[in-house]
Amino acid sequence: MRIFAAKTTASAHCDLPCGVYDPAQARIEAESVKAIQEKYQGNEDPAFRARAVVIKEQRSELVKHHLEVLWSDYFKAPHFEKYPQLHTLFNDAVKAAGAGGTKGSNDPATGQQLLDLIAQIDKIFWETKQA
Repeated sequence: MRIFAAKTTASAHCDLPCGVYDPAQARIEAESVKAIQEKYQGNEDPAFRARAVVIKEQRSELVKHHLEVLWSDYFKAPHFEKYPQLHTLFNDAVKAAGAGGTKGSNDPATGQQLLDLIAQIDKIFWETKQA
């Protein structure tokens, strides 16, 4: 068993190299959501609107997924200490992508609110990458 024992102990900030985490994934999906909401508002065709709602809800779920992965896998205790607003910011963003936000609304204003929250997360994310 000694031949399989580690010679050195390594520690890392995250599970995989940090390059795999990026709020851009959530932002791209949120931009999609807002664009769908705008297209929904500009089209009266019931079949188009039904498809738009389904796709918008799927994209909203993807936003939530990407935010939750970033929140739980990238950000660590030192980040939450330096940026105490992070927990609330993520909670607000995930809710903004949920039933009370873009998932449940066809109003592009909810899409913009979600994008604004993601922009705040993005700013903090890139500050942590500089450290």
